[in-house]
Amino acid sequence: MGQPDLFAKHTFAEETGRGTEGAAMWHDPHEIRLEKVQADGLLAIRRPDRLAHLPPPWPAAQTYEEIVVELKLAGDHLDMSAVERALLRRQARQVQRVEERAPSWPGETPLWLVAPHVPEWLRQARHPVRFAAGCYFVEPLGRCFVWVAANELPLRDELVPFLVARSGQPLDRFARWVAPRRPLEWVLSMLKYLPMSTTTREELLWRFARTGDPEIDARQDRILEVLLSANPRMKQRLVDEGRLDEARAALRRVLAHRQLALAPEDAARIEACADLATLERWFDQALTASSVSQALR
Repeated sequence: MGQPDLFAKHTFAEETGRGTEGAAMWHDPHEIRLEKVQADGLLAIRRPDRLAHLPPPWPAAQTYEEIVVELKLAGDHLDMSAVERALLRRQARQVQRVEERAPSWPGETPLWLVAPHVPEWLRQARHPVRFAAGCYFVEPLGRCFVWVAANELPLRDELVPFLVARSGQPLDRFARWVAPRRPLEWVLSMLKYLPMSTTTREELLWRFARTGDPEIDARQDRILEVLLSANPRMKQRLVDEGRLDEARAALRRVLAHRQLALAPEDAARIEACADLATLERWFDQALTASSVSQALR
């Protein structure tokens, strides 16, 4: 299982109890002895009465003791075989529960499949019935199950476990919305693992500027140190960028001190230069040049 899937599972595990006030809890499932037929997770319904006032799909869980959850993130396959395998894992858990209880156990373990959207083939073949925003009953593929289309869900704190499965622009909107609502460590994990746009990722990273609070700034510095130690190439890139910025600033200062005014195209040329040796040469020339063109030749 990849890191994005682990991040989604951890979010489901942490956010479910908080968002439902303990009414539903996430558990890692036991391995089923069918050559490792194991679902992504299980929702154990502890206080069904508390789910009624929460946004869908939570109220649909009130009549069950347990729900099998399958998470499909952006880029995962949503073809018929993927759905069939999810149903197989649900059925394997059903067999396991029957064996644990008794052959006469009348209960049922339902399946909730969480994905960014409802695939077109499923709409055409199975005609899902929408019972709330982003929530669909699907039948008769083996037996009825619930499809949660994360892209269609409203932005609600109680739905964060489902919302991490969003994709495209809905994922960007979720990322911007959730960032100020969660701890910095969680947001950094989201930025690392979820496939949001580069623009949104950079926008959120800018939010980690200095806050003026020594405790918060120290915590952010520590997180940055850990991230950079795990990525030496990024660390070197930041060092190189810092040296380039310093060289550009020094060049501008000497030109201003010598009253050599920069035209817009000259300023753009300095800003675009990413070669440290060139910037240093321009600096040396600017010390004696009689014009900007002589300094930047």
